[in-house]
Amino acid sequence: MLTKEYLSKYFEPKNFFNREMSWLDFNRRVLEEALNPNLPLLDKIKFLSIFFSNLDEFYMIRISGLKEQIRANVIEPSIDGSTPIEQVVKIEKEIQPMLNLIYEFWKSVIMPQLADNSVFIASIDNLDNDEKEHLKDYFNREIYPVLTPLAFDPGRPFPYISNLSLSFAILIKKQNGEKHFARVKVPNILPRLLRIENIVTPGSKISSNGTFCARFIWLEDLIKHNLHELFPGVEILNANAFRITRNTDIEIQEDEADDLLEVIEENIKQRKFGSVTRLEVDKNMPDFMLDTLTENLQITNNDIHVIDGPLGLSPIISLYDLPLHHLKEKPFHPVTPLDFEEAENIFSAIRKRDILLHHPYDSFAPVINFIKEASKDPDVLAIKQTLYRVGSDSPIIKYLIEAAERKKQVAVLVELKARFDEENNIFWARELEKAGVHVVYGLVGLKTHSKMTLVVRKEADGVKRYVHLGTGNYNASTAKLYTDLGLFTTNPKIAADVSEIFNFLTGYSDQKEFRKLFVSPINTRDKILGLIEREIENAKAGLKANLIFKMNSLVDPTIIAALYEASNAGVKIDLIIRGICCLTPQVQGLSENIYVRSIIGRFLEHSRIYYFYNNGVEDIYLSSADLMQRNLDRRVEATFPIEDNECKKIIIEKILNNSLKDNLKARILLPNGKFVLNHPVVSQERISVQDWLMENTFAGTLKIVPRELK
Repeated sequence: MLTKEYLSKYFEPKNFFNREMSWLDFNRRVLEEALNPNLPLLDKIKFLSIFFSNLDEFYMIRISGLKEQIRANVIEPSIDGSTPIEQVVKIEKEIQPMLNLIYEFWKSVIMPQLADNSVFIASIDNLDNDEKEHLKDYFNREIYPVLTPLAFDPGRPFPYISNLSLSFAILIKKQNGEKHFARVKVPNILPRLLRIENIVTPGSKISSNGTFCARFIWLEDLIKHNLHELFPGVEILNANAFRITRNTDIEIQEDEADDLLEVIEENIKQRKFGSVTRLEVDKNMPDFMLDTLTENLQITNNDIHVIDGPLGLSPIISLYDLPLHHLKEKPFHPVTPLDFEEAENIFSAIRKRDILLHHPYDSFAPVINFIKEASKDPDVLAIKQTLYRVGSDSPIIKYLIEAAERKKQVAVLVELKARFDEENNIFWARELEKAGVHVVYGLVGLKTHSKMTLVVRKEADGVKRYVHLGTGNYNASTAKLYTDLGLFTTNPKIAADVSEIFNFLTGYSDQKEFRKLFVSPINTRDKILGLIEREIENAKAGLKANLIFKMNSLVDPTIIAALYEASNAGVKIDLIIRGICCLTPQVQGLSENIYVRSIIGRFLEHSRIYYFYNNGVEDIYLSSADLMQRNLDRRVEATFPIEDNECKKIIIEKILNNSLKDNLKARILLPNGKFVLNHPVVSQERISVQDWLMENTFAGTLKIVPRELK
């Protein structure tokens, strides 16, 4: 048996990569996409923005956790043997060169290429007098009333500075010669990049000669140029930008909570006051002002990033909305499979056979229509659904409310602990409750991360259950950006399992076994280990044995050890991992049969697929869970089988085979922890799995099997 005790022989630090460094390598791959000379300009900008958004969250959650451990004198090492202090030192050593590279790339490549396409980010000093007057008037009308200068002196304490806020540290001198520190926050309710034409000549989208032209100015530059308006009668000696990142991973004491919703709301408030984990400063900031910030923010010089350029570049994503389609990848429009187009209604389509959707290549509309039709259908008796991240303008919420208003039984688990979506989820939970929906906020100690919908319908032959299970959220916006898989089925055993999971979520249950599904935290790890063990036994018997796992992250030590055991038994293992991978591949005597690749492309690879060759009787499971401790032990997750042969064929031949063939976007993980591009040899067909799927997805796609892969 693949027990933790049996596998402990692999639990040596040298056999694992550090989780945080592996994440940094993932973000480096995002950066490499931005640096790709073949990528259109606005898509380069998109990847730069993603890099900075990712990095902000990394500091808010992961780095803050390490620094909390350091403050608490925790010396327990991570899976690779690194202490918290050692990890922070390694991380900072890796990040600073990346930041230097990005800002040099921004100045020497992105800005000139924007200018070549008549998009300019101007310095206010380079504008003509008429434009400066318009901007000054705009500042006085639209920006000045929002600004609040905050002094720091014996009578006024150092001002509170919010997470990810951009500010100016200002040194002023009064007429009597006294010098004082002040702070002005750059308001985040205004766009960071202000379109000059919208201020100077509102409504104009073209230049005087009839061609497109867009000129911008950084909001902070306009504010800095007009700071004297905020400090009349005093001299401004210095004004330098800075930005802070706070710890936002505040622990929730759920077991002591009478009302989880109130506790989460209080948690959101506390998050604003988390300790500072990073200070980014303008490279020209004088040392004495930097000392003032470090002393009052209670940080050290090790927490400081000195930046040669605009701080926090994630807002440059706004440039992606410019109407310059020749500077973007060609547009792609999802399709709706003919199963739905030709059916009388969505229920008759699902009754006919299992239907697999692969987003964003297949439209998310059938998932929304599933809830919409269920809300209106007089034969539908009940709708049950889990919601993790639903978005700020969710059509699904609307139809759930309509269903409740039509007196259907509607039960929804809204996960309030979905990080950074708490406020949005609290709002929707209250709206659902107002409509009479039975709302459950989640389970104590567990996040509900499973993606499940159950519709109960009265039909001529009795009550029938319709199920949708997915690897991604019920979010129409992210379904256009993330690759995810969803299954519609009326399989009675799967439906019975889903019913029982909802009973577990809304009531009380100690159920340990299910008919078809694996359920975290109950049995997912054990079930996956059992299927790996079956491949090991087949390999030992001289049979072909093969595993293909596609996921976002692989961290769980026990699963990794089981994969090492499988490799040593002769099982061929292919891992397609977008993000973190703590497994060390291609090491003699440990993992020589394990190959790891990562695909970073136009869409965020988000689907989880677990394939087991099973001596030719191939088993495929889809899941909401990655193979991480949090997904296996601290979340409610659903892993479900694909039993329809045509659906299996799509997953194997279209998704997995093409992912393993990808030699344009795939990167191969080396034993030293570094990724290298999987460059094609001369004789190989050049293939990007995402491009291939865009070109080969169309209505009726389920019936198509590419000739060369048969």
